Amino acid sequence: MVYGGAFLVLGAVLLGIVNLLSLAGADQDPATGLEGELSDRVRDAVAEQMLIWSSLALLVMAVCAVVVGWWTAGRVLRPVHEMTARARALSVRTPVGGGGEGWGRIAVRGPDDELKELGDTFDGLLARLEAAFDSQRRFIANASHELRTPLATQRAAIQVGLDESASAGELARTRQLLLDSNRRSERLIEGLLVLARSERGLARGETECLDLGEVVAEECERHGVAVGGERVVHVRGNRLLLAQLVRNLVANAVAYNAPGGVVHVSVDEGRLTVANTGPRVDAADVPALFEPFRRGSGRDRMGPGAGLGLSIVRSIAVAHGGTVTAEPGPEGGLVVRVSLPSGIAG
Repeated sequence: MVYGGAFLVLGAVLLGIVNLLSLAGADQDPATGLEGELSDRVRDAVAEQMLIWSSLALLVMAVCAVVVGWWTAGRVLRPVHEMTARARALSVRTPVGGGGEGWGRIAVRGPDDELKELGDTFDGLLARLEAAFDSQRRFIANASHELRTPLATQRAAIQVGLDESASAGELARTRQLLLDSNRRSERLIEGLLVLARSERGLARGETECLDLGEVVAEECERHGVAVGGERVVHVRGNRLLLAQLVRNLVANAVAYNAPGGVVHVSVDEGRLTVANTGPRVDAADVPALFEPFRRGSGRDRMGPGAGLGLSIVRSIAVAHGGTVTAEPGPEGGLVVRVSLPSGIAG
């Protein structure tokens, strides 16, 4: 209707201009400027017939314009209807918070035009929402799973402390157990929060150009570990998260090192390498070390670590557009390499 109405208005304007020009041309002879040979009656009859037939033609073309406009609008808006139907199907099939089979995508097909760009934007939004909900769901599941053990330990210790027949030594051990359990719970919650934050990705305002070598040097100094390599490597990232990444790697290398072993840390061209000379690691077991709550050999659930170190390292690296690889060291232990996009621009 909009197309037909616009055509009718513009056609009426054009028709009026043509009739005015015809009347003006009939009033004067182009050669002499005198009144033409046609009488006033013949001229008026011709003008009236032309106006009638022009109006009828305009009405017919307006109807045709409505039909063509309806057909054109249907073809143009068909991808929008398909996007709406797919989005409605996704909202019905996928519950809030995501599902085990994923959210799916609108996946608009066709030429690279504005509608496909809109569909791709919706797909990107769905991907970010899915990642956010998945991260939230994993955080809740991991926290509820891992906090059961320290809470059960604290409950047992409290029951011992409430026993009137408990000796002074038992009470002292109970207090120490409660303190250790509380510290471990704090580390666990802090690690889960860092993991959830890194998994959701980084916004533009959360990054800055910084010297990765400086961050590595600060963290290694706290653990008494020397740093080799270029030392000055510019990357774009979040300083707090990168410091957490380095801290986890160095702390793991020190904690899982053999007595009298060596921890080697180097920074070269956007790559951070951390290696130690700890117990030998089977290559088939390396991928599992990056899963949450997977501890090294001989580590129990109430040990000093929360089992989140390498998981946090991987999430932070991915959030910065980097990668993490690990392999058994030639003399035992583990060699972990973190590659980050380098350069001041970003």
